[in-house]
Amino acid sequence: MSIKERYFIKIVPQRGDVVHRFEVTRKHIVSGSLGVAAVLLLVLAGAGFQVFRVHAQQAALQSQHEQLQTLDKKATAIRSQLQQVQKQNQEIQQLIGVGSKPRPRGGGVQKTSWVPSSGKPGVMQLARHVDQLAQDSNATLRQADDLRRLTLHVLNMHHLAQMARARLLAAIPSIDPVEGAAIVGCFCYRSAPDVEFHPGVDLGANYGDAIHAAAAGTVASAGWDGGYGMKIDIDHGNGYHTWYAHLSRFDVAAGQYVHKGELIGQVGDTGFSTGPHLHYQVMLNGTAVDPAPYLSGVPPKVLASLP
Repeated sequence: MSIKERYFIKIVPQRGDVVHRFEVTRKHIVSGSLGVAAVLLLVLAGAGFQVFRVHAQQAALQSQHEQLQTLDKKATAIRSQLQQVQKQNQEIQQLIGVGSKPRPRGGGVQKTSWVPSSGKPGVMQLARHVDQLAQDSNATLRQADDLRRLTLHVLNMHHLAQMARARLLAAIPSIDPVEGAAIVGCFCYRSAPDVEFHPGVDLGANYGDAIHAAAAGTVASAGWDGGYGMKIDIDHGNGYHTWYAHLSRFDVAAGQYVHKGELIGQVGDTGFSTGPHLHYQVMLNGTAVDPAPYLSGVPPKVLASLP
């Protein structure tokens, strides 16, 4: 068929006597079909691009939503860590008796908003919030490290103070030199065996009973001393001396360091004595004091005077 072949198209109205007659060639028909096809292709291409854009936007929104969830979980975890560490810091401060330091900026425990003016959360806003929480967390952890170091220092100082106090107490007479012995001679004026002031107490004991140091110290002397007979003098280094007289045996020598409760000798009947017993005398800064309050612990008045 020839492309120039002609066709006639007649349009007859429902009413009217005029008949419209059009003449077209095969070329016109082919050209028109191609044009319609091109238009259809453009329409279909535009629709496909629009569908692609919608899918891309949905994927972006889904990705942003997942990022927001991840960041929100991270923020919650950091905030929880901050709360725990700050609580521990406060407890440590109370235990060691130090004032609390200023909290990191933002406090780390307040749930601040990362919602922008649009009313919808944004990844950038939440990311900045998480960064701020991370900075606060690092500051709080540094404070915790400082507190741990301070706590160790305080504990060491407290331990040293306890050791020093223990040394003070160990050097104060506070035990009965002859365990379970009763006082048979008072710290007082008496008429027998002589009329004089008795500057110690006599502890009833059997010959050979063990005698123990009433406090820690250094043996100042261990020898014969007139009416005291065999006598031990212990210097406790704090103004106190304790004397143990009428002994039958020495178990220590001058210059020897002894601990509280250590065996130092045995009960005897030497010197001016009417029978086996221990003459126990406590000297404070060169003056005799009543030993009775020192037989069962450090006297309260002495404890009150200690640092």
